[in-house]
Amino acid sequence: MVVILGHIDHGKTTLLDFIRKSRVADKESGGITQHIGAYEIEQRPSTGSSTEAHSKSSGQAKKITFIDTPGHEAFSQIRSRGAKVADIAILVVDATEGPKAQTKEALAHIKKTGIPVIVAINKMDKPGADPEKTKRELAKEEILAESMGGQVPMVELSAKTGKGVSDLLELILLLAEMENLKADLLKPAEGVVIESFRDSKRGVVATLLLEEGQLATGQIIGTCSTWGKIKIMENFQGKVIKEALPSQPVVVLGFEDAPGVGERFKVFDNLEKAQADLKKEKAIGPEVFNVREDQKVLNLVLKADVRGSLEVLEEILRCLPQEKVILRILKSELGEVIESDIKLASQAKAKILAFRVKVNPVAESLAEREKIKIMHFEIIYDLVEGVRKYMEKQVAPEIIRKDLAKLKVLVVFLTEKNRQIVGGKIIEGEVKKGQVGIEVFRKDELLGSGRMINLQKNKKDVERATKGEEAGILYEGSTRVEQGDILVFYTQERIKIEL
Repeated sequence: MVVILGHIDHGKTTLLDFIRKSRVADKESGGITQHIGAYEIEQRPSTGSSTEAHSKSSGQAKKITFIDTPGHEAFSQIRSRGAKVADIAILVVDATEGPKAQTKEALAHIKKTGIPVIVAINKMDKPGADPEKTKRELAKEEILAESMGGQVPMVELSAKTGKGVSDLLELILLLAEMENLKADLLKPAEGVVIESFRDSKRGVVATLLLEEGQLATGQIIGTCSTWGKIKIMENFQGKVIKEALPSQPVVVLGFEDAPGVGERFKVFDNLEKAQADLKKEKAIGPEVFNVREDQKVLNLVLKADVRGSLEVLEEILRCLPQEKVILRILKSELGEVIESDIKLASQAKAKILAFRVKVNPVAESLAEREKIKIMHFEIIYDLVEGVRKYMEKQVAPEIIRKDLAKLKVLVVFLTEKNRQIVGGKIIEGEVKKGQVGIEVFRKDELLGSGRMINLQKNKKDVERATKGEEAGILYEGSTRVEQGDILVFYTQERIKIEL
C-alpha cells in the first residue's frame, strides 16, 4: 500500500491521475466508477533487470494499492490516530522549487511512522528543473539520495508527460521485495477504515483497507465504535466481489453506524462476540464552557458528506484560537441538512455549515421562513476561513487614538450654525490636513469635541502646521470655541481584531 505526499502544487494529484489512467484496466465495470480514497494497479516487473529482487518476480504482475490522499482529507485523521496505513511513502518534490513547508511536514510524518520512502523529483519537463539542487536541499532535511551515498531512492520524472513513472513503479516493487512486505492469509482479517458515510439508499458505506487475512461477504466485522455483517462488498471499480485479499481496498455495506476514519476493524465469529468485545462510544453532547464577560460564543451546526471530512473539520475547527470567541459545535452529523438542523440553529442562533451536502427541500423552506442562512462549502480551507471570519466579526474592533498637536485659540473669526473659523498658535506637535478629530478644553476642562474641516496658513490652504506656527482652522462641532481655549488634535484608527 502506497501513499503519495508532498507540498501543494508539486504534482501529487497529476502523478496519481497519470498512474490511474495508464495502469487501471477498463474492464466490464468501466474503470473507476467511484471515488473511494484508494485504487489498485497492476505492474509487471521488467524482465531486463539484473537485480536479484527483480528476477524473483519477473513476469509476474504485481498489484499496488495507492491511497488517494491529495483530495482525501481522511488521511490526516488516520495519521493523528497513529494508524500505519501505508507500507511505502512517495514524497513528491518539484524539481524547480525544491522542498517547501508541506514537504517538510510530510517528511515529519514519514519519519514518525518509520515507513520506507521514495522521492519522486517531479516536473522534469519544465525549464529550470534542477534535480541535483533538489537533492542537496533534501540532504539538509536528512533525506540523503542513493547517488549521494545515502539510502533514499530517488526518481526523476514528469507526471505531466509520464516520463519516469514506470521507473517509479519498478522501484516500488523492488522496495517491497527488499522490505519483505508480506501478509498472512491465515490470520483473521483486519485492517483500517479509510472512509465512511451514510447513503440514503444503501445505508452505511465504508471503505476498508485490508492488511491481514481474507475478508468475505457474510463475515461479522467491528471497530471500536460499531459493528455489522458484510452484506455487499465491492472493489475500487464498483464491481461486486465475494472475497478480498491483503492490501486490497474494498467498499463494504453492512455496518450499523458509520465507523470513524482511522479505526481498525477485525472479524468476529458472531454478533454476540462483536458486541461484547467492542467499546461502544458514548454520544458526546455539547461541551460546557465557562464564558468570561469579554468572550463571545459562536454556535455551529456542522453537516458533511463523509466521516473523514467531518472528523477532520471538527479537529481543525477546535484548533482555531478561542481566547476571544468560543466555538461550540452543537451538532456534527453526516448527511444533508434537514428540518431538525434548522430548528436547532434557530433556537441556538447557530450558523449552519454544509460541507459537500445538499439541503432537504422541507429544511430549505423552513430556513427561508426562519431567515437561517446555510453556508455551503466544497473545500475544507474555505469552510475554516469562513468560520474564522464569523468569529472575527463578533469581536469589536480595537480603537487606537493618536494625539497629534495642541493649538491655543487666539481669535474667533466666524461662527455660523455648527461651524467656526478660528485662528491660533500651535503650541505642541504637528497637525496634518485630513480626518482629524478635535477636543475643546477650557481651563483644563473638556467641553466637547468636533472635527477639522480645513487647515490654512496666511489664508492659504496647507497640508500641515507645526509647533510655533500660526494657523487657521475650519472647525465643525456642537461645542462653541472661545478665545483662550485649547484645541487638541487627534486621530483614531479602528484595528480589526484577529483571532
